Amino acid sequence: MSVHTTAPAPAHAPEDLVAWVEQIAALTQPADIVWCDGSLEERERLYAEMVASGMAIKLNPEKRPDSYLFRSDPSDVARVESRTFICSEQKDGAGPTNNWAAPDEMRETLKGLFEGCMRGRTMYVIPFSMGPLGGNISRLGVELSDSPYVVVNMRIMTRMGTEALEAIAQTGDWVPAVHSVGYPLVDADGTQRADVAWPCNDDKYICHFPETREIWSFGSGYGGNALLGKKCYALRIASVLARDECWLAEHMLILKITGPDGRVYHLTAAFPSACGKTNLAMLRPTIPGWTVETVGDDIAWMRPGPDGRLYAINPEAGFFGVAPGTSLKTNPTALEALDHDTIFTNVALTDDGDIWWEGMTDEPPAHLIDWLGNDWTPEAERPSSHPNSRFTVRADQAASISDDWDDPAGVPIDIILFGGRRASNIPLVTETYGWEHGVFVGATVSSEQTAAAEGSVGALRRDPFAMLPFCGYNMADYWTHWLAVGNALGDKAPKVFQVNWFRKDADGKFLWPGFGDNARALEWALRRVNGELEAVDRFNGRLPKLEDLNTDGLDLSEERLAELFDVDYEAWSEECDLTEKYFEQFGDRLPRALMNELHQIRVRIAEEQGLEPPVVPPAATA
Repeated sequence: MSVHTTAPAPAHAPEDLVAWVEQIAALTQPADIVWCDGSLEERERLYAEMVASGMAIKLNPEKRPDSYLFRSDPSDVARVESRTFICSEQKDGAGPTNNWAAPDEMRETLKGLFEGCMRGRTMYVIPFSMGPLGGNISRLGVELSDSPYVVVNMRIMTRMGTEALEAIAQTGDWVPAVHSVGYPLVDADGTQRADVAWPCNDDKYICHFPETREIWSFGSGYGGNALLGKKCYALRIASVLARDECWLAEHMLILKITGPDGRVYHLTAAFPSACGKTNLAMLRPTIPGWTVETVGDDIAWMRPGPDGRLYAINPEAGFFGVAPGTSLKTNPTALEALDHDTIFTNVALTDDGDIWWEGMTDEPPAHLIDWLGNDWTPEAERPSSHPNSRFTVRADQAASISDDWDDPAGVPIDIILFGGRRASNIPLVTETYGWEHGVFVGATVSSEQTAAAEGSVGALRRDPFAMLPFCGYNMADYWTHWLAVGNALGDKAPKVFQVNWFRKDADGKFLWPGFGDNARALEWALRRVNGELEAVDRFNGRLPKLEDLNTDGLDLSEERLAELFDVDYEAWSEECDLTEKYFEQFGDRLPRALMNELHQIRVRIAEEQGLEPPVVPPAATA
């Protein structure tokens, strides 16, 4: 099938990029090629086309101006980790926590899948910048996609269009990413078929080639499977770039915090899913004098600056947030940011042309059209919105956005936080004993299973650095890289803390109120950074003196406060054993420093009980 373009490549497009686009077009055989410029006119044209085709629903302009609703196919609603591959040259390069595929074999598979996959469709050339244009931490990329939904989302989530293409022409450094929904409209014999509202394919492949910095995604039009600047580039490929260039690409939010004295701090935080990450990113403190602003809600790229400190940027330009549970109570800042120019995917539609999802209000509407396009009432035994339904919105629409959120130089990091969902064992806030102890804490981040469907209730689900599905290489090598970065930073490295908002009492009730009150734990950590407060050294780290934690205005008894920081020797000893077993899968690649940290915890447990310290295991010695 012949390929033609609606317009020639822009004059400033570099030759190697044009040649690559032509090469992929020859493989995928689109009917048209469009070079995206990121303009408002382009956005409006694409929305109009998608509304006309039935892919998009324009929401009530009086209630939700310039906003649109999309409904995906029920088979295409989430990230597909089982179909996500790291195609490193060596299997050990991917490690035991990734799906590995031999690159030559995967290229043959992808060639067969992508051959003719865009027949009858438009291939969009999407140049984009991850991070502020021109920043020394930012990076460039180009995604080729046959989905207009991807284009309008990438316009929000990245700095996309003409300026990004000009930067690519100047630097010559860009990551190639190819995406197709895998639903051609014309077969090899020229037979046409009608399009559908949400095209996708039962076969799905999300593939990363670390050595050549390539991304290939086939079969899904949803989320990070299709918006290849997000997890694919910003974490899996960027983590490899960071390893090779001595910086960090992390699944972390970034906050700016200003104290009562006007001093400004910045922190990054890694939280697994369902651990309050988005709520923390848009925190509204309940203690007077402290303000919190958002620099980033999901991903941080960090590089040592000229003063030797670690500087972070948010490589994204928008928020791709989970909708259910977002409300004026849980996250008013996020909800208020969605009042215009927002893309909603798989939420419910109200009778007056607005959107709704579970948890948005105390009482659901009397009638909705659910995410599947069916009538819904509160009596229905199914949710109106998919649990992973999403909103896409520009970051600067959030009232909490910091004035330095898009500073190309980044912001200097004072604290790194790790957190999980733990009903026991982990205190409300703990300071680590140093960088190596902090890396150990990050490597052992875990949450307790809360439902039988997830596995054994109460069992630990490990999510090291909240990067389990996102690290682009062997996780043990990733920990080694973190240790090396800390060694290079020396005494200018950020302090590392661990937090846990989810501690429960014997009756299963949360001990800590959470939400805006989480600022109280951050206040203690920042005052520790200032050297204002002493701490209590325990086997697991440094804990607050109870009188130093700001609990003014809280209905929190001394007994419940003490329970938030209770550490049990037997439970911790058992967890040490589980951690050692977890580490075994990484074999000789596991950094000895982590086994040493594990041993030191066991030693401190014995010392606090007046017992003989354990023998140093060979794996903990250099």
